[in-house]
Amino acid sequence: MKLINIGFGNLISAERMIAVVSPESAPIKRMIQDVKERGMLIDASFGRSTRSVIVMDSGNVVLSSLSPELLAQRISEKTEEESEEHA
Repeated sequence: MKLINIGFGNLISAERMIAVVSPESAPIKRMIQDVKERGMLIDASFGRSTRSVIVMDSGNVVLSSLSPELLAQRISEKTEEESEEHA
């Protein structure tokens, strides 16, 4: 299982991630509100501004203070490390 650091020592499973998106658009804001009302929102931003929204295959949505670009970089680094281990 690949774990990705999403900030402040919080880790999530890379295999369970569906999308990492920016929180600025209106549809994403509505999605966050809907998920919050259902009790499926995980706020891992520790009070900082939310810079990325991570959609999980379980229906949960995780808020992170790291940018989507930084998270994508961390995911690709993990993928490269695993491919080197299997070579």
